[in-house]
Amino acid sequence: MSGPARARGSAPRGARPATRPPAAGVAARRLAVEALVRIDAQGAYANLVLPSMLERSDLDERDRAFVTQLVYGTTRMRRACDWLVDRFVLDQLDTSTRALLRVGAFQLAFLDTPAHAAVSATVEAAPRKVRGLVNAVLRRVADSPRSWPDEATRLSYPDWVIERLTADLGGDAAVAALEAMNLPATVTERADGYIQDLGSQWVAEAVGAGPGDRVLDVCAAPGGKATAMTATGARVVAADRRSSRARIVAENVERLGLGDTVDIVVADGCHPPFAPASFDHILLDAPCSGLGSLRRRPDARWRIEAADLDALVALQRELVDAALPLLAPGGTFTYSVCTLTDAEGLALDEHLRTTRPDLLALEPPDAPWTPHGRGARRLPQAPAPHGTCSGSAPPREVFPCPTNPSPIPLLTPGPIPSVVPAWAWPPPPASPPRCSPCPTASSPAPGTTAPARHWCAGWRTRGSPWWSTESWPTAGRTWGRPWSSWPRGSPG
Repeated sequence: MSGPARARGSAPRGARPATRPPAAGVAARRLAVEALVRIDAQGAYANLVLPSMLERSDLDERDRAFVTQLVYGTTRMRRACDWLVDRFVLDQLDTSTRALLRVGAFQLAFLDTPAHAAVSATVEAAPRKVRGLVNAVLRRVADSPRSWPDEATRLSYPDWVIERLTADLGGDAAVAALEAMNLPATVTERADGYIQDLGSQWVAEAVGAGPGDRVLDVCAAPGGKATAMTATGARVVAADRRSSRARIVAENVERLGLGDTVDIVVADGCHPPFAPASFDHILLDAPCSGLGSLRRRPDARWRIEAADLDALVALQRELVDAALPLLAPGGTFTYSVCTLTDAEGLALDEHLRTTRPDLLALEPPDAPWTPHGRGARRLPQAPAPHGTCSGSAPPREVFPCPTNPSPIPLLTPGPIPSVVPAWAWPPPPASPPRCSPCPTASSPAPGTTAPARHWCAGWRTRGSPWWSTESWPTAGRTWGRPWSSWPRGSPG
């Protein structure tokens, strides 16, 4: 007896239906959701986890760019996306479902993706058991008007960030800065092929190093500023507390072929293993809250807490106080941070004004910097200078201090560019005494080798460097030439 008739062209009994490839954009959305789950639930850093995931995928370049836009954008706008969907959700959501809804809401509210495309593709990217929920919620988000409850939700920042920057910048400037940092970051490539934001390049220029000058980069990793300063003929000692980060500097130095002009040292910036008066220029691009570089670091706004500022400020001052004695007579000290808070910029200059009246603050740097206190800064919303291709440079400050608005200080006998406050010592004597060896440094084995602003200021040696957010090991370690072959001013 024959069985029931089958429709023409139907598969034989027991055969599995052919797997239908996902619709255009569905695979990209699935990968974006996977990355967001790792960022939100596992604490992964967006800029570290996403590139490796894209490398393992079989997506084409266009879809990879779309995934990056979804992950970075949804991470930045997380608070706003949550408000959009939570109006229509009654039960607790698991991490994956919330990530799906955030991705859908981000497309609808911030990418202006047509509603039918954003909803249908996001629903198809979801597991079957939650497709009904995702479809219902996203359709409500698409059809409902948006009336944001407050600026912090609209701009998608923690309340304390809005309050702090409003107090330090003023309401209009703070909102403009925060809006600018919600835009995708731009990419700038130096003439030597190194990718570095314009703010960081401008800080390196503000140091003012010349041919034959001895320069210390206190917190050098990943090495962009250290390698940039060699273009003037200066010899740079690039230091960092962690050997893993110093190794990154070494890799970049090797790739650029600068092994003869950059020496890499693992050293504690709070206890530097260098002889006094060893350097003509010192740059301290200090660890900071990073509130001026949130455009390039989409998840940073959700990691930093208001309580962290006090510890950072204390560390910055400790680093500055430790670095200043290393400056030779007539040398300059430059401090920069990629943040916008007065506590990490202007307050440090005031600390030096009070504790080191012997330092001479330099004039702030010229354009593209804007004078700020005795230093200078560049806000995120500032337009790119004529002749550059980026929409806006990252914020950085400098005092007379990248992908940045903040002031930086420079140490030198005269005023320094407005990008940073600067300090300097009186002119050097006719025959400056040779520095004695550093008693705290221990020499490594001979021949040891290894294979983007904000506020800025400068001082002459009557000056001192800015700070770092971490303490560094007291033992010195180098990559490059043996210590025994270093010129005067080498560690130990």
